Amino acid sequence: MRHLKRTAKLGRTSEHRNAMLANLVCSLIIHKRVTTTVAKAKAARVVAEKMVTLGKKGSMHHRRLAAARLHQEDAAKILFKEIAPAFKDRNGGYTRIIKMNQRIGDSAQRAILEWVDFISEAPEAPEETPAAAAEGKPEAKPEEKNS
Repeated sequence: MRHLKRTAKLGRTSEHRNAMLANLVCSLIIHKRVTTTVAKAKAARVVAEKMVTLGKKGSMHHRRLAAARLHQEDAAKILFKEIAPAFKDRNGGYTRIIKMNQRIGDSAQRAILEWVDFISEAPEAPEETPAAAAEGKPEAKPEEKNS
């Protein structure tokens, strides 16, 4: 009987599935948003929300558990320093799935998996340099005096 066995297999072995979901969650932590299929997004949401719960607890034991699940130390550091503190007042539902159009190759339903209410420090646009401002205008060459 398959009672309480709701794991989405995603056509992969358990090792491959765990590695793929860990990589997907690490990409979500680093980039704050990933585009994938709906089935993978639903499977990764469970892992991502458990990682945020570990991040909110914040002890050394929970850091080691998160690092063991994610396999990437830099993603675990971002999780504990940036993402978990942003959700300290929220009791769950840290991610959202936004459905998109179908993929052209195999018509798989695509989705965006992103953090809810997470305001990231987006890099500011570089200020326009005088050379970049003058790209559309022909430059006036300084006159040279021949004496």
